[in-house]
Amino acid sequence: MTDVTSAKSARRPHHWRRDLVELAAMFTAVAVADAIANMIGHGPDGPFLLIASAVALVATAAFHTWWARHHSHAPPADSIDVTGDAGMAVSSATGAAARGELYETALWRMRTTVRDTPGSLAALCIALAQHRVDILTLQTHPLAEGTVDEFLLRAPASLQAQQLTREISGAGGSNTWIERADAHDLVDTPTRVLGLATRTALDAAELPLALRQLLGRCTIHSLPPVSLTGRPTGEIPPVEGVLEETVMRLRDPNGGAITVERPYLPFTPTEFARARALVELDARLGPRIPRSQDVLTLPEGNEITVRRVDQGDVEAAVAMHDRCSERTLSMRYHGPVGDADRYLNHLLSPRFGRTLAVQTASGRLVALGHLLWDGDETEVALLVEDEWQGRGIGSELLGRLVTLAVEAGCGNVYAVTRSSNTAMVAAMRALNLPLDYQIEEGTLVITARLDATPVRALFPYEQAER
Repeated sequence: MTDVTSAKSARRPHHWRRDLVELAAMFTAVAVADAIANMIGHGPDGPFLLIASAVALVATAAFHTWWARHHSHAPPADSIDVTGDAGMAVSSATGAAARGELYETALWRMRTTVRDTPGSLAALCIALAQHRVDILTLQTHPLAEGTVDEFLLRAPASLQAQQLTREISGAGGSNTWIERADAHDLVDTPTRVLGLATRTALDAAELPLALRQLLGRCTIHSLPPVSLTGRPTGEIPPVEGVLEETVMRLRDPNGGAITVERPYLPFTPTEFARARALVELDARLGPRIPRSQDVLTLPEGNEITVRRVDQGDVEAAVAMHDRCSERTLSMRYHGPVGDADRYLNHLLSPRFGRTLAVQTASGRLVALGHLLWDGDETEVALLVEDEWQGRGIGSELLGRLVTLAVEAGCGNVYAVTRSSNTAMVAAMRALNLPLDYQIEEGTLVITARLDATPVRALFPYEQAER
């Protein structure tokens, strides 16, 4: 953060000598004016003297103007000023801007550890200022020994990361980490955290995404308390969680554990406290999903409703399984068909992703679409009841799921199916996105690379919101 004080608004020191000179000049001017008045009033050359005085006054004013322009007392624009213990520095970039010079800049996120002593931060600021680096934001993460300072910097584009790291190291910084930033990082931390808390409050499925955005590039795994076979999955962390360098483990309010890993950068106690606060907010609010729904009219005139579902809809989903053929279930689930019902409690949990369902006018579920968080990746999966296949319902669900993935910031989505599932292949191709195919022993993995543009519903159904 740069604190710039302009020369016009800066206070100059007050000197008694200047006051004395100004007072003497005032008395001299009064005496001269009195003498001239007497000469004009009592002498024959009064008008000529008056004209000469005017000429002298104009000449004096012109000389004073010239002197003021060429002997300004303003400080040089390129000077560096360090203010107080906080070490706020004015870089030479300020002088360049004042002279109207323009140069290309780049945004960087940097984190470094300094000793917890007065002046350590000031030394970093001076080192940055000497290379025309502007500090846009600064966060401090206190440690048991030292302090981690996290900066958002605007630096000349010609300044390389290696050179910047060397300068910080020479100024007393250690364990320095730096990466390119973008315009999204310009949002201040309190505003960003409040936004993540709002998203988490509205939708329980947002918690893993909020943690990822809060902590940067990291891998998040949700571990249920028991496996599909009913066996415990492992030790549940304590309520207050566990922090171990690059791994933090938090207790999931829905049961089980949330593990966050960031191998390239250790977590700080401040980040751990923020993550626990988001988890605690989720626990206090309890299960919740948005209840909005869309009513669509199929080409043959039937109305269907697309809405979010959760574990409260497990019974209706099991009933849909009972109406599906073994072939349809085997296309969706890659294990024994008889185990399909066991997956539903996991699949419908908002902690592991988002699930959309298609419901008929009578309230019966006829299709499910899942968007599942899988560490750094995202999986999509579809199941459409036999009687309702071939009407574009699967493609409609897939388009909506991919739109949700884009809004969540996912870079790609993948679908795992059988190589003989031509309906799923056609639905993925209809997305009009770049696709990668991998086939191994009859299993087909199709990965769609997302372009930051939301994918709209693929079929022009008549639609209304309720």
